[in-house]
Amino acid sequence: MKIIGMIPARLGSTRVKNKNLRYLDNVPLIQHIINAAKNSKYLDDIYINSEAEIFKDIAESNGIKFYKRSEKLVLDSAMNDDFALDFINKIECDVLIQLLATSPFVSTKEIDRFIESMLDGKFETMISISNIQIECVYKNKPINFKQKEQTPPSQLLEPIKPYACSLMGWDTNRFRKNIDKYNAAYHGGDGSVGFFELRGYSKVDIDDEEDFIIAEAIVEAIKKPPKPPQYFNIQENQKNKKQATNEEADVESILIKDGVLNNDLYDVNKELTNVKEILKDLPKDSSWSKRIIDNESNSMTIIGQMPGEGNRRHFHTDWNEWWYILEGEWDWEIDGETKTVKQGDIVFMRKNRVHKITASGDKQAIRFAISRSDVVHTYVDSE
Repeated sequence: MKIIGMIPARLGSTRVKNKNLRYLDNVPLIQHIINAAKNSKYLDDIYINSEAEIFKDIAESNGIKFYKRSEKLVLDSAMNDDFALDFINKIECDVLIQLLATSPFVSTKEIDRFIESMLDGKFETMISISNIQIECVYKNKPINFKQKEQTPPSQLLEPIKPYACSLMGWDTNRFRKNIDKYNAAYHGGDGSVGFFELRGYSKVDIDDEEDFIIAEAIVEAIKKPPKPPQYFNIQENQKNKKQATNEEADVESILIKDGVLNNDLYDVNKELTNVKEILKDLPKDSSWSKRIIDNESNSMTIIGQMPGEGNRRHFHTDWNEWWYILEGEWDWEIDGETKTVKQGDIVFMRKNRVHKITASGDKQAIRFAISRSDVVHTYVDSE
């Protein structure tokens, strides 16, 4: 049995210009499905099916094949049945697996499981779907619920199964028979039809600009290391609300109230800054601050304070911050527990935790404070 993977790819697209060539995660959109398909253990060959020679270059650079469809099969009037039939009439195959370039998050594992499900079930047509378990209406009439009865929990509703379209599979003999009989074969016509559920990001299909924005956000989310879930803590929130006295966001005012009177916060964002040169010109016997970086992403300020000096007890509701201890020692209080941090330590402060830091030891202590210049400080009573 010969199983061929086909990636249809027109150059023109009406809703997103040159969609298949537009970069997603620094490669053309079509590259994502190529990468997944190339690692499949079932596909004997992979073709890009297009009218545009640029896709031939992409195919050759990936070590896969190119099938040039005629111009008439590029028109909006040409249906999937038309170019699929044209392809199987020219390229020998027993099973055709269609893979959409607009589904960049489909994995090799899902492609192989899709093919396995088709073969094991002896299905002549295989359709990728997603499950939606929520009340659905068609032509103003309920589909999976009764309008005059209480609705069950969503997990008990009969799922609606919209096409995911990312993956389609056809036995080519049945495909031709359905075309001869119905002039349509995409949905299976006569013959056995199986359904394969796609989940999570694999269901994403890029049709318009908003879909591209979502896909770009998914790429960035996937790159970030997973973090443990965080939950609203009722006791901690009530404690903070009870203790909260005021909120401040002006950094210069905050520093002055913390006893830091010598502040340079506006000479920032130089391409190269030498910390040793900065420290050389700052006093060793009094407190000061010098901001180095300040942009829309973050702010970094060097703060020097004398033993016994520090900030006031506070927390941040919407921002995590961190400090790097450059010199000396500090007593770091967090949620009522105090520990000593010293030169070389990095301190991470998760949002909503009450904290303060006080210079200790017998000499000036210096730290880098990394946050953002507009972060709200919510101050609490000392009890």
